[in-house]
Amino acid sequence: MSDLGRIVAGRYLLVEKVGVGGMGTVWRAEDTVLGRHVAVKKLRVPPYLHDDQVHTLYERTRREARSAARIAHPNVIVVHDVVDDEGLPCIVMEYMRALTLSDVLERQGALPPGEAARIGRALAAALRAAHEVGVLHRDVKPANVLLGDDGRIVLTDFGIAMESGSPSLTKSGELIGSIRYLAPERLRRGDTAPGPASDLWALGATLYRTVEGRHPFFRDSPIETAYAIATEPYEPLRSAGDLAPLIEGLLVKEPDRRMDMHEVERRLDDALAGTRTAPLHPPTRSNRAVGLPPPGRKGRGNRRRSALRSVVALALVACATGGALWWLKGTADQPGSHSSRSAAAAPSPSKSHALPPLPDGYHLEKADGGISVPVRNGWTSKTMPGGEVTYIDPSGLVGLRINVVQFAGTDPLRHWRDTEEDQTRRDNPGYERVRMTKTTFRGRPAGYWEFTFEGRVRTYRAAELAFTNTDGTQYVIYLSAPNAQWREYRQVFDTAADGTRLSNHT
Repeated sequence: MSDLGRIVAGRYLLVEKVGVGGMGTVWRAEDTVLGRHVAVKKLRVPPYLHDDQVHTLYERTRREARSAARIAHPNVIVVHDVVDDEGLPCIVMEYMRALTLSDVLERQGALPPGEAARIGRALAAALRAAHEVGVLHRDVKPANVLLGDDGRIVLTDFGIAMESGSPSLTKSGELIGSIRYLAPERLRRGDTAPGPASDLWALGATLYRTVEGRHPFFRDSPIETAYAIATEPYEPLRSAGDLAPLIEGLLVKEPDRRMDMHEVERRLDDALAGTRTAPLHPPTRSNRAVGLPPPGRKGRGNRRRSALRSVVALALVACATGGALWWLKGTADQPGSHSSRSAAAAPSPSKSHALPPLPDGYHLEKADGGISVPVRNGWTSKTMPGGEVTYIDPSGLVGLRINVVQFAGTDPLRHWRDTEEDQTRRDNPGYERVRMTKTTFRGRPAGYWEFTFEGRVRTYRAAELAFTNTDGTQYVIYLSAPNAQWREYRQVFDTAADGTRLSNHT
């Protein structure tokens, strides 16, 4: 029997079916009390579910309403009420005359970068508002983006959102969400501890789909798609224009190296203003930002790839039965990945103490304090007034600095935060923090700082890594380069950090 014409909860007259999803049906309804149109999402319960699964569906529906209701933002759908209809919960929301982004892409194909930037800016604002109140969406994708007839853009469907402090409705190892938009960390370690970075990955995949007309990791089967997301590079961007660095920064496989919300919003604002985003540059003091490099990566043979494919296949089969466990840790950012050296990415913790061989075109330079680092051939050394050694490239615009430092205590982050406003910002015009975070270096606590600043004629970006040797000596490895060449010279920083030799490490 059709629900058309029924009155729900003695108040909402169902007028038109406007959408059908996995968890329910959405109706345009008339609020007979207030005389306005609303959207009513009715839960649909498959007949084969067990009682505990039905209970989980009920609770997810209530949480969807509660999660969305906590977020007061014009780019998030407004929830008016949760009512009971014949024993099933229904969500009453604002009604928008709109198409989903997925519908638009299916009908029109890829959108121009300017329109994608407008959509991305609205979604970033919605996610920031959600994250600020402790809500993770966990299912950002084109189908959950509404493009209103009046130009408004709204993120909807918080059905699998997670609130901080709330018990999880996901079984251990169970994975929920749309496979094409799941972040690599969710595939590698299951759904046990997603963070805001996972929503940002999904935003990046959504924007890629928007400007390219295809998914970055499209494969013929879910198994192949999951494997590609976790381990393989995506197809190069061809139509993203000025949005390319943003999308690349969001599709970095390691969450701690992914572009953060601050940088996302800055770049989208610049794109909407018609300006190019300038990369970040480092300050001029020896105790400035510090960055940690990603671990050296070695090629993996066919045997390794075959084993990983088997693991993914088993995990997807388990997921289909409600109990997936994903064990793909350490497989991200394989050689050739377009996302492994994003301009906005911070290095990930080193997981191995084995030192890589020197790459071609590098030689080992010994600095003060018992530290030696790989430096590109042809770079010249110079001792700065503060005593630190800087290696400068032939253009004179790129510098790699290695020095021994003494922070107050052993926590570089605390020192940086104490001096950032009154010292670093003062001494570096246009200073803007990209990332300042704790990390590890060869199993020991370390700090990473990345930022930008304005030089006399160009914008610079800098990255620093601060770490302490086992004998208590504190070191900083620092690289600055013109923003326009950051992708090229970031590799110098990574190689220096990966190949660092300390006096007590042979």
